[in-house]
Amino acid sequence: MADALICLALALAALMATAVVLTRRTVRQAIVLSGYGLVLALLFLILQAPDVAMSQIGVGTVLLPLIVVLALHATRRHRDTANREADKEGRR
Repeated sequence: MADALICLALALAALMATAVVLTRRTVRQAIVLSGYGLVLALLFLILQAPDVAMSQIGVGTVLLPLIVVLALHATRRHRDTANREADKEGRR
């Protein structure tokens, strides 16, 4: 029973990893990455490593996708500001 559960969790982790790689839009990729982190946390729980699972939930499921989304937002905002300033200087 335990071996089948481990194999199922590994297959689900492989499926989620593939989904992360194949997702094209970066914000959606961050969301899928969060799901991948959750699946890995489940795998760690099955493998009787609850401390690693808790760390994975905190870092891989919440913190990492949040940092990715915030970084994307900041770079887009910076790019938009730079484009507006370039347009203003080009019009003068």
